[in-house]
Amino acid sequence: MDNVVVSSHPLLAHKLTYLRDESTPPKEFRRLLEEMTQLIVYDATRDLQTKLVNVKTPMTNMTSSVMKDEIVIIPILRAGLGMEYSIQQLIPTAKVAHVGMFRDPVTHVPTIYYKKFPKQLDQFEAIIVDPLLATGGSIIETISILKQNYVQNIRVVCIIGVKEGIEAIHDAFPDVKIYLAAIDPILNENKYIVPGLGDAGDRLFGTK
Repeated sequence: MDNVVVSSHPLLAHKLTYLRDESTPPKEFRRLLEEMTQLIVYDATRDLQTKLVNVKTPMTNMTSSVMKDEIVIIPILRAGLGMEYSIQQLIPTAKVAHVGMFRDPVTHVPTIYYKKFPKQLDQFEAIIVDPLLATGGSIIETISILKQNYVQNIRVVCIIGVKEGIEAIHDAFPDVKIYLAAIDPILNENKYIVPGLGDAGDRLFGTK
């Protein structure tokens, strides 16, 4: 699939096994999710633009590279919160926006109940994060907001996706790149990924 990058890194495969395991407790689930996020974001930011600045080392003056554009991390509440901090560790200058949604249990259509973005959003490179890409509805809604604010470069970082959700995003926004650790086969009748890892928010916060 175009504009989809699925990592084959053995560390991600190893960690994903334990992330899926229903016996993994919330504390360990959070740690694994943070570590996997950093590994995927390393690839997702590979094409970020840089600019040259002057810097004085203990030995001499030199010209070196820093990131050119500002980054905004957009976790989709609530499970996306488990990925936010690990990206901030890699990019401490990044701003953080939040989008809160709930999914109708019958129609499975997402509804926004909260959103907060930095000013001059069109000046940012956006990284949307959510552990699971199921139907794609929440991510599509978030991309729509960014596009309405003239954001040009948008990346989606998830752990597991399914073909249905990936195609839904690319039907709506073919230019958006998606980065994953795995693509699972199907969604069940309740629109949960199978085999998946269950409800990521519940497993992160111990609410089930």
